[in-house]
Amino acid sequence: MDFRLDGRRALITGSTRGLGLAIAKAMAEQGAGIIINSRTADESQATAAELSATGCEAIALPFDASDGAARKAALAQAGVIDILVNNAGIIHRAPLAEFPEQKWRDVLDVNLTAPFLLAQSVAGGMVERGWGRIINISSIMGQIGRATIPAYVSSKHGLIGLTRTLAVELGPHGVTVNAINPGYFATEFNAPLIADKEFDAMVKGRTPLGRWGDPAELAGAAVFLASDAGGYVNGASLTVDGGMTAAL
Repeated sequence: MDFRLDGRRALITGSTRGLGLAIAKAMAEQGAGIIINSRTADESQATAAELSATGCEAIALPFDASDGAARKAALAQAGVIDILVNNAGIIHRAPLAEFPEQKWRDVLDVNLTAPFLLAQSVAGGMVERGWGRIINISSIMGQIGRATIPAYVSSKHGLIGLTRTLAVELGPHGVTVNAINPGYFATEFNAPLIADKEFDAMVKGRTPLGRWGDPAELAGAAVFLASDAGGYVNGASLTVDGGMTAAL
């Protein structure tokens, strides 16, 4: 089986830290050229420089995925994109009665609308070349629900639906579209939850492996779906959660 990504170029949104950075590093190790992205130019450039220093091909492409003008301008100079990983995401926590409409819109813009528009932007080139990979980073919250995060849960459910419909449309042209559903990983994004002793105990108690995931443990799934080894996987929703959603 061929897990190598030599000659491919991958854009990973939100790739200066956490799961996105782990995916970028893993794909670089397999030979892919990496396009590092975040909303902050300094962070993007520093991360790209860090990867380049290890001998990998990496460039920075800072833009806010939910900003239409910035997204279009960035993609116009990005060159060929063979692999798109829609990883950037945000969350807002509040009870239903106190959840602001604008926060609802903000979360859906970043977590669902931006992946749709990015896929729309790069799919044409993938279809022309007869090869492409789109990987959407959803969540176990795309399969279940949790109080106080209605926008996040809705966006991640929607992202799985988007994955399936794009897989049906683009599959005949050699482009696969899949989702990965991470469980609880020890990232900066989850730092407030890790610091909450009660929540930390819940995660460890509910997860059969008894711990939070390490970001590197998600990267292998992304490499697999991007590689020729995963070439017949299309429209799938792959859960990587230490067994949490398998347990009552």
